[in-house]
Amino acid sequence: LLVGNIGEAPSRAHYGGPMLARSRRVAGALAATTMVLASCSSNEPANGSPDVTTPTGSDVSATESTPSDTSSTTTTTTTIPLGAADAATIDAIDASLASSPAGCDPLDTRQCVLPFPSNATTVADPDSPTGRRVAFPTAGLPTNANGVPIDPTAWNRSDGFSANTPILAWFADLDPVASDLPSWTDLGASLEQSAPVTVVDTSTGERIPLWVDVDPAVDDGTLLAIRPAIGLEAATTYAVGLGDLVDTAGTPVEPSALFVAYRDRLDTLQPALEQRRVDIETALAALADAGVERSTLVLAWSFTTASIENTTATMLQMRDETLEGLGGLTPEFEITNVTERPEPGVGRFVEGTYSVPNWMTEEGTPGTSLNRLADGTLEITGVVQSPFACTIPDSVIDGDRPAHVVQYGHGLLGSHLEIAAPDVAAMGEEHGAVHCATKWAGFSEDDIPTALSALQDFSAFPAFIDRQHQGLLNQLVLSRLILAENGLVTEPPFQRADGEPLVDTGRLFFDGNSQGAVMGMAFAALSPDIERAVLGVVGMNYSTLLTRSVDFDGFETILAPAYPDPVDRAIGIAAAQILWDSTEGAGYVRHLVADPLPDTAAKDVLIHVAFGDWQVSELTAMVAARTMDVPIHRPVTADGRSRESDPGWGIESLDDDARSALVIWDSGSDPIPIEAVPPRTSRDPHDDPRNDVEVRRQKAAFLFDGGLVDVCNGGPCMIEPR
Repeated sequence: LLVGNIGEAPSRAHYGGPMLARSRRVAGALAATTMVLASCSSNEPANGSPDVTTPTGSDVSATESTPSDTSSTTTTTTTIPLGAADAATIDAIDASLASSPAGCDPLDTRQCVLPFPSNATTVADPDSPTGRRVAFPTAGLPTNANGVPIDPTAWNRSDGFSANTPILAWFADLDPVASDLPSWTDLGASLEQSAPVTVVDTSTGERIPLWVDVDPAVDDGTLLAIRPAIGLEAATTYAVGLGDLVDTAGTPVEPSALFVAYRDRLDTLQPALEQRRVDIETALAALADAGVERSTLVLAWSFTTASIENTTATMLQMRDETLEGLGGLTPEFEITNVTERPEPGVGRFVEGTYSVPNWMTEEGTPGTSLNRLADGTLEITGVVQSPFACTIPDSVIDGDRPAHVVQYGHGLLGSHLEIAAPDVAAMGEEHGAVHCATKWAGFSEDDIPTALSALQDFSAFPAFIDRQHQGLLNQLVLSRLILAENGLVTEPPFQRADGEPLVDTGRLFFDGNSQGAVMGMAFAALSPDIERAVLGVVGMNYSTLLTRSVDFDGFETILAPAYPDPVDRAIGIAAAQILWDSTEGAGYVRHLVADPLPDTAAKDVLIHVAFGDWQVSELTAMVAARTMDVPIHRPVTADGRSRESDPGWGIESLDDDARSALVIWDSGSDPIPIEAVPPRTSRDPHDDPRNDVEVRRQKAAFLFDGGLVDVCNGGPCMIEPR
């Protein structure tokens, strides 16, 4: 089992400001990342000690680091010497193995897949880009109140775990305060060598900034959710280490007997456990190279993130085959209703439907799945009709210039009719823009029953995600309908009295709010047609967003009875992110403003955040900005408003050369809680930015002129509550 490659570290995008500039300690990880487990080729030594392949000239100890010339590396095989464990340790190891069903991780017997995620629940797959395949056992994922375990089939197609995953670890007795767990209020502290929680990229030796949430619902022990403050790299192995933890009695947390055997190199006398030793050694070596003292660790393991091919292949196939099939033609469409001046500022409201290839089973209705053939390939089954609506403002109808066209993304489980909202109408009227939208199939009002079903049985979650693929495709086809010279502009509602078009079909922009922005990041990364995108009150990823949002309250009342154990609920949400990456912005964020997907241009983005947002935590927008290297407007907030010791930590300051930006809008709401719970004091500012005239002026200048206008006069961006 090859667990690493000898060679130069891959080039990685710098993820933030000067506090994040850390040297790459690649040479120090070479010995660890080139180990080969001899038992994979049936060459395990008789005493159970694994052979380890290391570069010639390095120390024989697999955990010590020595620079080597990788251009002329040769290998020799040495053996890690293992000591003898005492009888009590062996008995404890045997007990943990006996209580851990086949395919589960015996490092933590609280739940089969803890700690999560872990390469312990993968198998070798030489045909995948990562060399791995997720392998959750049949009954390994949580079981609901009806005794039905989550069917792992969809998850086990993945060649790794989400690059946006929460990292879960459970302890029977832990004092989070005395253990000084990293907080989002001081992310810089998580990179210190003394930090009790460490995540390291094993290919570069780079530490990942993070914070740790304590699950408030867990009352039997403590469940930690380690949250990287930046999206992780695809197809990369990370080592996780926890050490110097303190229990509620004020004494050091005791590691499990099995981890002690791995850490202290004691023979477990169990071949199945010894086969994993090289992975654990790799993790321990990477942590040691990052400055973590081996003897202080109480838990360490590794996991590998899924490849970008794994995450995007389905959508790219659907996009490419569909758009290639269209060629230069417009999708078939029909205008079904035209309403003149339905609202102040809205001169005309146009509704209709258009045809999109159906990649779903049956009629593509909610609850159906992608049409996968026996060999895993996808096939079109027919055509579906997707609704659309466009608002044409009075200023466009009464004007003499073609209007800008903006494709709009609606909010949580909503509808395309959201473009009739006052803020969208005001944006159009003030800045001469026509807005058009369709439903986010898979994440619209039509899909509420599927979402509720998935909360009661996570086995239904893959169908929820599958239809979101169709929803993204519907958005991509709508763009072609808007831009086509023989599309919407050929119809009288989109023409002046003299037959001239009301809209400029040469350019297209995107504006989405809340869910529309979260999904809009994926759409923008996939779109070959839009130029720029405004992402209003956006965040990534859903596994972090949910428990910090008041919107989740109602869903929690359904999820909790179905999965009474809060540890199971946390695992279910964490596992869901593996599938969600294929449709939500988090899975595409590294390919939005740079390193674009095939046949797609990079986009500029303007991110607007509501300070104290009750629905989409500002923390998740910061994660997105760090991942994309999008600079932030400073001052981030007025003095004393932010709970961060360094507001906007790890994000470069906005300057005159910037093409994208993050702006925090403060309308006076209370700061968000430090804990992983939704805000509930003062008022929800979620809708405030889009309803402010100066915010809309900044949006218009960015979308239509490509400029970043400081409407805050060099100070913090303050607006009135709406």
